[in-house]
Amino acid sequence: MTGFEYALQGAVLLLLTVAIPYAIRLERGLAAVRRDRGAMEGSARGLGDAAAAAEATLRRLRATADDGLRQLSDRCLAGEKLRDDLRYLIERADSIADRLDGLVRQARPIVAEPVVPIRAEPTAFTAAPARSQAERDLMHALKLAR
Repeated sequence: MTGFEYALQGAVLLLLTVAIPYAIRLERGLAAVRRDRGAMEGSARGLGDAAAAAEATLRRLRATADDGLRQLSDRCLAGEKLRDDLRYLIERADSIADRLDGLVRQARPIVAEPVVPIRAEPTAFTAAPARSQAERDLMHALKLAR
């Protein structure tokens, strides 16, 4: 053998000497991975189960949200109907109030004339004086205003 071959074999021997500890470390790491393989598979199964449970929960949550939105939409429609009814009632009340105001204005000249009261002897059962329809309407409106 020549000197070149010896140098080449020495370099290979040096490289093998350096590589053997790395190979031992790698073999130990692979042995640990093989030992923990069952735990990793169990963890992977647990992760899969957790993902399936999360998907089921998400589906239930979406269904609940859809039901809530449907109920909210129904209530909004009912609220809009009530709003329209209230607008109608307010318009009717305004027209009735205007009509009542006109009746009161018409009745004022009649009430403004001096009325000579008839003196009656006070009794325990004195009846209230008769009132006109306009006065009764006015009294009713005043009671409602309070």
